[in-house]
Amino acid sequence: MNDKNPDPSHIRLAKRVADQLNCSRSTAEQFIEGGFVSVDGQVVEAPGARVRPDQAVTVAPDASLLELTPVTLLLHKPVGFEAGLGLPAGQAAHASRSQGATAATTLLSPASHLPEDASGIRVLQRHFKQLECFTPLPTEASGLVVYTQDKRIARKLAEDIESLEQECIVEVKGDIAPNGLQRLCHGLSFNGRPLPPIKVSWQNETKLRFALKGIRPGQIPAMCEAVGLAVVALKRIRIGRVPLAKVPEGQWRYLQPWERF
Repeated sequence: MNDKNPDPSHIRLAKRVADQLNCSRSTAEQFIEGGFVSVDGQVVEAPGARVRPDQAVTVAPDASLLELTPVTLLLHKPVGFEAGLGLPAGQAAHASRSQGATAATTLLSPASHLPEDASGIRVLQRHFKQLECFTPLPTEASGLVVYTQDKRIARKLAEDIESLEQECIVEVKGDIAPNGLQRLCHGLSFNGRPLPPIKVSWQNETKLRFALKGIRPGQIPAMCEAVGLAVVALKRIRIGRVPLAKVPEGQWRYLQPWERF
């Protein structure tokens, strides 16, 4: 229906719910956005949806505003997706399009939610709005990226990202220089500044495990190049105490209430 010339018999869902519950319009809108309202048996999350008088509008008996808390999404970003400009998701998507990359936020949808997510949180459309990312990851890298609506977590990541240890698995090729592993752990410089001690170890014959703080864009490739290695692939598997775990590439899960960065 054209909202510019709505049928006068059709009213906004929020008004219908407010009338039925004898509550404020804002409360009705929160119930709707919380996924507690159904129209003819189908959940509708848009307060502005228009309904006919003959349509059945029901509110779930367990409807509660207590569940309308901000969420944090943990995405396993694939290679080729831009993530982490420190901008609201919409602005990040616009910026990435202008740079020719696909925004990782396009992967944040109900369809790519991890089926085995143990959080028990119901997926709602409101969970994909007003997301911020403070955990940048290069387009050519894959792994854990955090998107959050929670101002406390956003502040934590913005203020403490330099002190949070990040763990990456780096696939390399080439022959490492003599004492190369020791130099990766301590003794290299980046952008003219000596690097602090870093935990680096071989995971297998072609992959190194890096655990480091205050990582800079391009730092790991430059470190590897300094000891005769070239980076083939880079994957971040942990930020602070939060692991990527078993989230498949291109899927996401909710941060659980007990998890802390």
